[in-house]
Amino acid sequence: MAEENRFEHIANHLRRAILRGDLPPGAPIKERDNAAEMGVSRTPMREAIRQLANEGLVTLRPARSPIVADPPWSEVADCVDVLRTLELLSGDQACARASAEEIEDIAAIQVKMEAQAAEIDQVTLFELDMEFHIAIVNASHNSTLIDTHRALLARLWRSRYLGSREGRNQARVFRQHNDIVAALRDRDAERLQDEIGQHLAILKQQMHHYFHQNSTELNKA
Repeated sequence: MAEENRFEHIANHLRRAILRGDLPPGAPIKERDNAAEMGVSRTPMREAIRQLANEGLVTLRPARSPIVADPPWSEVADCVDVLRTLELLSGDQACARASAEEIEDIAAIQVKMEAQAAEIDQVTLFELDMEFHIAIVNASHNSTLIDTHRALLARLWRSRYLGSREGRNQARVFRQHNDIVAALRDRDAERLQDEIGQHLAILKQQMHHYFHQNSTELNKA
């Protein structure tokens, strides 16, 4: 495996472990132990941990093992508000700039989600959900927006996953995704913004509920 692919594989392995709760908030990530467990050298493990730190999933500590991040709700809420603004803007620009092929590719992701929902695990389903949203942002053809959204989404990866499981109504999610696709096909920017806005408003409510039920930082919520 090429060094770059090895680094990406390790980062994805750790990212999924964090999402599943195998590495809970505050848990140390020991570079040597994890490298030995995965049968890799410490160099790509170190780079993978740094990548997760850049994404906000891991907190680095001087002369100590890094730990899984546990941000307070106030920080997460601010990020969600910015993410919502970015996704609303991306929808508006995708209506004007996306090719018909790109819109059908977005629709195909939703079709795949519905077809595989009963067969795949929650992490894989979540990754497909994020692929759907990322594809809409990419269809904006706005490189600054795409880069900013990617960085912020990475920072919210765990929080968004946990929120998506809280009171999850799969039928509602699929219906909203299909309504988003319909608005895109019609190039109806106003309707698309309304659909995306409602979709993300529910997600924020779910994330807020999760944090108030489970966060170790309740005093900061």
